[in-house]
Formats: sequence, C-alpha cells, structure tokens
Amino acid sequence: MAIEKSWPSLIEPKLTETSKITSVVNASISGDTSGNSLDRLPALLEQHSPDYVLIELGANDGLRGFPPKQIRNNLSELISLSQENGAQVMLMQIQIPPNYGQRYSKAFADIYPELSKEMQIPLIPFFMEKVVLTEGWMMSDGLHPKDIAQPWIAEFMAEQMLPHIKEQG
Repeated sequence: MAIEKSWPSLIEPKLTETSKITSVVNASISGDTSGNSLDRLPALLEQHSPDYVLIELGANDGLRGFPPKQIRNNLSELISLSQENGAQVMLMQIQIPPNYGQRYSKAFADIYPELSKEMQIPLIPFFMEKVVLTEGWMMSDGLHPKDIAQPWIAEFMAEQMLPHIKEQG
C-alpha cells in the first residue's frame, strides 16, 4: 500500500484542522515488534520531540507467541520513555486472532487496559472488528486492511484521539 493511502497519512489533516497538532509522524515499520520499537524509540523522540505519541504495538509480538509479560514490559517502557520526553501517550488496544487459545488471547488483550489504568493514559479501542466484518476491507492474509478501509480507520482514530488531545492541550 502506498504510504499516502495509509490511515496515519489520512489522519493528519483531521488532526491538524481540529486540534493543536501541527504534523503527524508515522514511525511504524511493518512487522515491527514492541522490542524492535523500543530499540528505535529514543532516537525518534530525540529527532521529533512529539507532544503526543500513539502506541499501536504488540500484534506482531502476539502473532509470534511472545510471552505476555515481555510484551507488557516493552509497552510499559515505551510509554515511560515517551512520557519522560514530555509526550502525552495514548495506547491502542490490540487483539490477536482467537486461534491462539483463550488463555493466551485473554492474557494478551488484558495487557492494554491494565497498562492504561496503571500508567493513567487513554486507551483507544480496537478498530479491526469493524474492518474484518466489512466485506472487501481485508487483504487475503486475513490480517491487514486494504486501501479501501484506510479512510474509515483514519476517521475512527481521529474521533477516538481528538477528545484526549483537546483534554490535554
């Protein structure tokens, strides 16, 4: 997918027109784990000095069966690093497919509300249920949304993020 068609690119005008946000930096890398991101985050924070950071990570960790405790620790460190650098953090709820078993899926899903509560940061709801259930919105891998879903995701994310940006700004 072309970067300009992705929801992080499409959300920028929605945020810049209605909040104090002046730009959006998409630092995501397809296939990244929370550990990979933890390695990259300090340099990104130094380079961009963001006011807000959205952490939407963990799916690749879960799909690889990483221990929930490890994922939680990495996410906690990502949040702490961002906060220490002056950023307001929002955490995106992530879920994994049910074929990983009820115990693992629950332990994985519970990471996000627990961290949100513990670290007193907003939790952004998981958007993929609507995407998965809308015919023609998913790629053949069953994991990634197509271009056609990106505008809806951008709209959903803007609606979820803006109240927190306005609250804090």
